[in-house]
Amino acid sequence: MAVTDYPNQDFGQPESRDDPAAPGSLRDRLVPPFHGSALWGWIGPLLVAALGAVLRFNRLGDPKAVVFDETYYAKDSLSLVRWGVERVPLKDADKMLLGGNPHIWQQCAPAEIDKCASYVVHPPLGKWMIGAGEWIFGANPFGWRFAAAVAGVVSILILARVARRMTRSTVLGCMAGLLLAVDGLAFVLGRTALLDGFLMLWVLAGFACLVADRDQTRLKLAEWYENSTVTGTGPRLGVRWWRVGAGLCLGAACATKWSGVFFLIAFAVMSVLWDAGARRAVGLRQPYRGALTLDVPSAALAMGLIPALTYLVSWTGWFATAYGYGRNWAQATSSGPGYFVFSSLRSWWDYQWMVLSFHTGLDSTHPYQSKPWEWPMLLRPVAFFYESPPGCGTDRCSQAVLGVGTPVIWYGAIAALVTLVTWYFSTRDWRAGAVLLAYAVGWLPWFYYAIADNRTMFLFYTAPMIPFMILALTLVAGFLIGPAGAAPARRAVGAALTGAFVLLALVNFWWLYPVLSAEIIPYDDWHGRMLLDRWI
Repeated sequence: MAVTDYPNQDFGQPESRDDPAAPGSLRDRLVPPFHGSALWGWIGPLLVAALGAVLRFNRLGDPKAVVFDETYYAKDSLSLVRWGVERVPLKDADKMLLGGNPHIWQQCAPAEIDKCASYVVHPPLGKWMIGAGEWIFGANPFGWRFAAAVAGVVSILILARVARRMTRSTVLGCMAGLLLAVDGLAFVLGRTALLDGFLMLWVLAGFACLVADRDQTRLKLAEWYENSTVTGTGPRLGVRWWRVGAGLCLGAACATKWSGVFFLIAFAVMSVLWDAGARRAVGLRQPYRGALTLDVPSAALAMGLIPALTYLVSWTGWFATAYGYGRNWAQATSSGPGYFVFSSLRSWWDYQWMVLSFHTGLDSTHPYQSKPWEWPMLLRPVAFFYESPPGCGTDRCSQAVLGVGTPVIWYGAIAALVTLVTWYFSTRDWRAGAVLLAYAVGWLPWFYYAIADNRTMFLFYTAPMIPFMILALTLVAGFLIGPAGAAPARRAVGAALTGAFVLLALVNFWWLYPVLSAEIIPYDDWHGRMLLDRWI
């Protein structure tokens, strides 16, 4: 481990093993101390999350319409909380929902159960979360968007906390949370009943658990080193509950959208490499053997078995009822409990392959589709909603929800990510590597599907990448400001540049806010906010 492990910190060289509490001790290098009070480490992120909550819950029920793919998820989610599975809605279900009538499903006789089963192509967890809001607040726009807003607010809090842990700075952690609060695409997904905001939450939560596990693991190794006889491979580290939590969260990501599996695989490998790096940092002679024999088996359980079980449990409603698509309930219940389990699992597995075939063959055109190489530049956002209602004081008005990121944040993130590439190869800073890995696994797999399958895809597929774009900005801000012992002039200039960037992001979000939140404004004001022709 190099002293560049936290380059915005001011660390000395290690002292002797006999003095672990001394400045620059092994413990301090393995697990650097936080700056500032632990209380403000919570108050600051909570205040930023509260701001995000105000933004997301204000007029959450507007527009009073079924927006974009809410036409699928609002109905499927309501079906889940009523029936346990998704059922086929009536053709006029959108109007019935907006009219306050939740009885929107076709009725089938027991002999025609298969005609009521809806063929859905995403796992159920995100829809269960949407359905929870509908169960509490009713089948109305506020109800089906409530869970998305909660997920957005929780994501802000988690990002602020994990950024604080990675930089050891409460101010930088709050900066990260604030940027997520005012990113346009994250804001829109926090006010719309789509699955991608929930995917972002679970991926970010899984990453945060692994960062906490990294700290805890290194602390255990430091304590062992100080109090035990050094061996070639090091000790067993016991049950690692943070990594178990990561497995649950990343399993939940896969149970929301299948693209969560990219993050699960990448983060599992990253966690084991962190283990090997920690054992090497302690000075063990065989750190990689230690990681392979002592850490990989527990990692396989936490990051393999637990996510698989989490995914399977999310389908409980499908297993428990007769209305699921491809369920074959009558056949499964015909010959005892053992046959029920075998037949049910076989039917479920066949259904998963059907869904995989759908996703790999999805190539129909859509007016708002885009390619992954267009996403970082925001070349083709998605118009979630647009109408021309009266009420703005002019002859022509606009009411829009445009799914687009805040340009200052996104364009700044491009520069920050390029900086991190150089930073990582020159310092091997684990934080730069983790952020680059997360961004890459959220982005690069889509290139394959775009080129090999010509798959239909949209800008909002970037949702789980947004927190890592912001982490890149946060790390670069920490580098600009420098460690506590840096020259005052450098810290002043770095703080001024960082503050100016955050202010620009706030102004940019404020300028876009009317076309993100369905405010009724004059058409010319709407058109003036279209940065590029392809935004229209």
